[in-house]
Amino acid sequence: MPVASRTVKKKPASPSTSSANTASPEPDLAAALKRVIELMGIEGLSGHETKVRDYVIGQLLDAGLPRSAVKIDTAHTRSPLGGETGNLIVQLPGTLRGARRLLMAHLDTVPLCAGSQPKLNGRQIRSANPATGLGADDRAGVAVVLTAALEILRRKLPHPPLTFFWPVQEEVGLHGAQFVDIKLLGKPALAFNWDGGPANKLSVGATGAYRIAIEITGLASHAGVAPEKGVSAITIAGLAIAELERGGWLGKVTQGKSSGTSNIGVINGGAATNVVTDRVALRAECRSHDPRFRKQMLRTIETAFKQAARRVKSAGGATGKVTIASRLDYESFRLADNEACVVAAEGALRATGAEPLRAIGNGGLDANWMTAHGIPTVTLGCGQQDVHTTSETLNVDEFERACRVALRLAVGAG
Repeated sequence: MPVASRTVKKKPASPSTSSANTASPEPDLAAALKRVIELMGIEGLSGHETKVRDYVIGQLLDAGLPRSAVKIDTAHTRSPLGGETGNLIVQLPGTLRGARRLLMAHLDTVPLCAGSQPKLNGRQIRSANPATGLGADDRAGVAVVLTAALEILRRKLPHPPLTFFWPVQEEVGLHGAQFVDIKLLGKPALAFNWDGGPANKLSVGATGAYRIAIEITGLASHAGVAPEKGVSAITIAGLAIAELERGGWLGKVTQGKSSGTSNIGVINGGAATNVVTDRVALRAECRSHDPRFRKQMLRTIETAFKQAARRVKSAGGATGKVTIASRLDYESFRLADNEACVVAAEGALRATGAEPLRAIGNGGLDANWMTAHGIPTVTLGCGQQDVHTTSETLNVDEFERACRVALRLAVGAG
C-alpha cells in the first residue's frame, strides 16, 4: 500500500555502517524479470491470495526448500475480512553467524488489478488491458523477496539466519501483519519490507489511523403525505458533515500545531424518493502521526453526528439515533535514525550506487504493525509508479536495483 510521504533529513552513514566495499553476489535479473511478470499476471485480491501463495511455494520447493520449512499461519481466521489463506512464512537456519534478518512483501493487490495483462515495453511494464492496474503493488515486492530466497537456495549462498514473510490482506487494513503468528517469525533483529516507490526510498515512519462505522436510525414516513412525521437519517448525516466541514475537521485537518486527515468515504441509505429515509450507514476514517490528535479527531466526528441527531426532530418531538463504532487500524511509528535495519538498508543502497532517501508516510504500511509487534521494520520501494490506477507501471531498472539490494541484505552484505 504505497502512500504519500514527506522526506526527512538524515545523517550520512559512517564508514563502519556502509557496505560499499563488501562483496555481494549478483542476482539473476533476467529470471527475476520473468518472475515478476508472471506474478503480476496472477489474480490475487485481498482475501483471495491462494494462487499467488502457491506460486511462491512452488518456486521455493523447486529450488530445494524442504516442505517442512513452509509455514502458513491462521491470520485470516482473525481478520474481519476472513479470507482463503493466512500468511506465508519460511525460516532458513543461518550458515553464517549473525542476527536473524526478515524480508517481507504483501501478496494481495487491489480490485482494480483483476485481469492485469503485464507487458514489457522497453524498460517499463504496464498492463496491456487498459481497464486494469498492473499489480506491481505489490507483486514487484513479492518477486524481490522471492528472488533473494531463490538465489540463496539454488546457489547455496552463505547467509545469516533468515525469515521470508509474505503477508496477506495488506490493502484492506494490514490484517496479515496485524494478526501474524509472531512465533513463526523467529525473533528477527533486522526487518525489511518492500512496497511501492523508487528503490532508494526508505519509509522510516508512517501515520496511524482509525476506521469509523456510523449507523444513523431515523423515523420513516411518507415524504408526500406526512413528511413532518418522519426523522430523516439523510438530513442528520448532512448536518453532521456540514458542521465538520465548517470546523475544518474534514480533508486535510490543521488545528493549531496539530495536523492529520479525515474522510467520509462511503454513504449508503434510502430506497425511494417518497419515503423519509430512516436508516443511513457511513464509513469514515481519521489519520494522524499524533495519537492524541487522532483521538481528538475521532471524538469530534462522533460529537458532530450525535449533536445532529438531537437537532432533527419530527412534529411529535421524536429524534434519531446514532451508533458509532471505531477501531484502531494501525498505530503510527517512527524509526530511530540509527535503527539497525535503516543503517543496513542505506548501506546496501549505497553499494548499488543509489543515494538513500528517507521518508515519512501518510498512510499505513505492514511496517506499522511489525514495529508495533516489537520488530522495527524499514520499507523500501521496488519501482512501482502510479499504483492503484490504470496508469500503473513498473520501472525495470528500479526493480532490478531492489533485487540487488534485497540479496545483499539477505546474505548479510548490507
